[in-house]
Formats: sequence, C-alpha cells, structure tokens
Amino acid sequence: MNEPFTFVNPELPSLKFFLFQKHAENMKIMIVGTGAMGSVYAGVMAEAGYEVLVVDIRRDHLDAIREKGLRLEGFSGNRTIQGIRVVDTTEEAGTCDLVIISTKALDVMEAGRSIAPTITPETPVLTIQNGLGSGTQLTQVMPKGNVVIGVAGGFGASIKGPGHVHHNGMALVRIGEIEGGLTERVQRITRIWNVAGFNAREYENIDQLIWEKFICNVTLAAPCTIYDRKVGQMMEDSEAWKLCITCGIEAYTAGRAKGVSFSFEDPVDYITRYSEKLLKARPSMLLDHYAKRRSEIDFINGKVPVIAGEVGTRAPFNEVMSTLIRSREAGFEDDP
Repeated sequence: MNEPFTFVNPELPSLKFFLFQKHAENMKIMIVGTGAMGSVYAGVMAEAGYEVLVVDIRRDHLDAIREKGLRLEGFSGNRTIQGIRVVDTTEEAGTCDLVIISTKALDVMEAGRSIAPTITPETPVLTIQNGLGSGTQLTQVMPKGNVVIGVAGGFGASIKGPGHVHHNGMALVRIGEIEGGLTERVQRITRIWNVAGFNAREYENIDQLIWEKFICNVTLAAPCTIYDRKVGQMMEDSEAWKLCITCGIEAYTAGRAKGVSFSFEDPVDYITRYSEKLLKARPSMLLDHYAKRRSEIDFINGKVPVIAGEVGTRAPFNEVMSTLIRSREAGFEDDP
C-alpha cells in the first residue's frame, strides 16, 4: 500500500486532506445533486476507483463532465477527473450499492422520490445537507431503514463554470444512523469515504452533531448574506457579530429546550472557535444569492422560529433574518 499524500490549503492551515492511493472495492455509487459539494464527492470517489454515477438538473454542468471530465482544483490538487458516468435519470442508474443525496435541503424530497423506485431494502441512502430535517423528509418517501445521515464539516467548494469546481477544504465527514447507534452499515459507508481519501468517521449520536453544525450555520448564513460579507468581515464588526451570535444563541436555546444534548456549555465560545476557521469563507446562502438562486433559508434560520414555537422559546432575530432573505428571494424571479 502506498503512503498517503497530504495536501494542505495555505488559507486553512488547520485542515488536511488525505488522498490514499488504495484500491477501492468494486462498488456502484450514485450521487444525486452535483452542485459544488456533490461534484467534489463524485470526482474524488471516481478517482479512487469506485463506479460513480451522477444525476442533476444542471444540464450544462453534466454535459461538460460527460464530454471533458470534471476539472477539480484547489484543496486536493488540480486535475481533470475522467470516468464519472453521467445519467439522465435515477432509473437509468438502476440499483446501486450506495446512494448519496447532496442536493440543497429544499430539493431533498424530490430527490428522494426519484430514487425510491430504484432502491432495495438493503440500499443505504446517505443524505448530506445544511440545516435540519433532511433525514425526516426522506422517511416520508422511503423506509426509514434506508436512511443514513451525514454531516460535512469544514467543507468549502464552489462551481467556477460548467464542469469546473474549486475545492476549498474539508475537515471531517460525520456519518450515523438516523435513529442512532453504531452499525456495521455505517462503518462500511465510513470506510468507503476514507478509502476515497476523505476524512470520515462514524458516530453513535449523529443528531447531536447535526444540531451543533446547525447553530453555526444559523449564526453565519443569513447575517452574512444580508450584509454581503465574508465570515471574517462579520467578526471584525462588533455590532454585526453581535447579531450573528444572537441568531446562534436562539438556535442553541431552542435545541436545549427540545432536549438536544450538546457537547459544550458555552455556545458563544463554540461558535466563535468554529467561525475563526472560516474567516475567508462565504456561506453557501450568500453564494446562492449571487447566482439569484433560492437558498435553504427555511431549513436554517427559518427553522429556528418554527422549533422555538414548538418548545416555548423565542427567536425574533432569526424570524427577521428569514423574512428579509425570503423577501429578497421573491424578487429573483422578476430579475432578467
């Protein structure tokens, strides 16, 4: 076995991306949703030797991948990756050993419906999104036993053009069963990611990790988008950062009232340490607005007032942030 190569992003010195030159077991993996993150997943897994099939509504992006391969640059090195199989429908892909849903949270239900006829009771469907509720959505269109939850931390990627993706970084992919517990299935899925070169780990309580990422997403997503700023610029402005922290604390308070067991007691310290690793980053919600696309607001900041109403807490800052984002997005359809 060859020794692993280590690629270090100079802008994110604390993050390392390990590419192991190992032979991937013969597995057929379908990735539904090839935005920036899904494209990185597809490229790195295909490069490792897995049979990777991708399906998406972005025809120009998929056509470019089909004709020229995926141009992937940045954190894990610069190269063009061949061998990714583009399919027009999930039915064309057929039954796979693993399905990964990497769409936006608002598209998870549609993605789930499209793959439901192709899966067997043994097919794991791993869903990786920002916000809360993606796994629960999937259980409405397929058996809960198929659903596995993933949380990507310290990940950054952006589409530079059709067939061209820039990879900013990846700290850890966390994987767990929707109902908790460590299973052989989760361990097997984790190995698939690690063999491909990702840093992945299985967790017994994935719900806790989802919530811990959720409060950080809530802290940064809508405020950075409203201000049109990077994370570091928000932290440099004491008043803007106070707004960010308040949004995060509202989410933390709702989570505690809901019975979530966090791994920390000081949410401000946790959020601050998380954000300090992302000073030059722009949240995906802001990138969506640059592209005049609807964001995941209903699953991030917009989710906080909903949960707060259920558990008897309040979330006025997130309610205002969500209203502002929705109002802006309502105008996207009117733009030429």
